[in-house]
Amino acid sequence: MKNKVAETKAMCAVDYAFQRMGGKYKARILFHLGSGLMRYGALRKSMPDITPKMLTQALRELEGDELISRKVYHEVPPKVEYQLTPVGTELIPSIGLLCEWGKKQMTKKNLPIVTDFY
Repeated sequence: MKNKVAETKAMCAVDYAFQRMGGKYKARILFHLGSGLMRYGALRKSMPDITPKMLTQALRELEGDELISRKVYHEVPPKVEYQLTPVGTELIPSIGLLCEWGKKQMTKKNLPIVTDFY
């Protein structure tokens, strides 16, 4: 899969990072995979608000950007496992900081925190 980010073109480093891991679901997928290897079904259960189509699309994009790896076992029923690559693992502390910032802002606004990763 070809990266959607043109790596030879000069651009802002923040834009580059968010193009690879931004979007509604990608950071959450990365954060869930930060706890270790997961199968598709476990990822789906951990994110009940994502459709199967969107999960599959986000996983493909993350794999194309080399942030996650996908391992397929040729058995019945099919088994597919996802895990962070070393590059993807480097993002986990940053995503954790964003999570903490979000929790602080939500607390200030008296918004309920539905999912707590810590």
